[in-house]
Amino acid sequence: MKIQTLKKGVILTDMVDFDLEQTLDCGQCFRFFQTDDGAWHGVAGNRPLTLRKTNDGILFENITEDEFNGFWRAYFDLDRDYGAVRKGFPDHPALRQSTEFTPGIRVLKQDAWEALISFIISQNNNLKRIKGIIDRLCRNFGQPCGGDFGFPSPAALACLDEQSLQPLRCGWRAAYILDAARRVYSGQIDLDQIAAMPITDSRKALMTIHGVGPKVAECVLLYGMGRLEAFPLDVWMKRAMTGLFPGYTPESFGEYAGIAQQYIFHYCRCNPSCL
Repeated sequence: MKIQTLKKGVILTDMVDFDLEQTLDCGQCFRFFQTDDGAWHGVAGNRPLTLRKTNDGILFENITEDEFNGFWRAYFDLDRDYGAVRKGFPDHPALRQSTEFTPGIRVLKQDAWEALISFIISQNNNLKRIKGIIDRLCRNFGQPCGGDFGFPSPAALACLDEQSLQPLRCGWRAAYILDAARRVYSGQIDLDQIAAMPITDSRKALMTIHGVGPKVAECVLLYGMGRLEAFPLDVWMKRAMTGLFPGYTPESFGEYAGIAQQYIFHYCRCNPSCL
């Protein structure tokens, strides 16, 4: 990977295993969308960003090299050799198919608080509706950042009641959002502390929050805490494990099981006939 600073932003050249659509539209984050001119725009926390694939590489528009190195480089996990990660996976035909289908996926290092609320909202929900609820959450309770809105803080939500969340049209999830906000704001739940625990303890701590079961806890660990051994099991992944990987467990995929999961999940979601 080479980094070059231009007047219009920062461009990455000689970058392998990084595809914008595969990374930003594979179900791991909900605040990026493709614009009419083919770029991708979104917000991470309170940082808006527009990315564009050009003939020269991937352009991060209107940011400095310091901003790129200080936040976005880690957010997109750009220093990890995903080719080497794939070589460490079990030699399994379905896993090879999955990695060959979407070699450009990178697992994002999102904010733990944002991941917690986002995946609480994602339960029993479809992608379009998840994105809509989160967008309304940010517009109603987040701080403006340019022409966008940041993700609301625990303090911004902890003082609310379920009636206040009615504009989100999130149904029964409102009670879970508020419980999480109050526990994090009060210090009862310390997300940084949980991220540093042994993963079994991390899971138990997250599941003390109302509405956080095993699947949401794994998503928070993987996408919000950088625990790449975490392995979310939703409906798609349960079918994949039963139909494509009989006899396998999450531990079978090794220390980067979460990355393997993301390849498998996206492949099966795009190719349901494989199950």
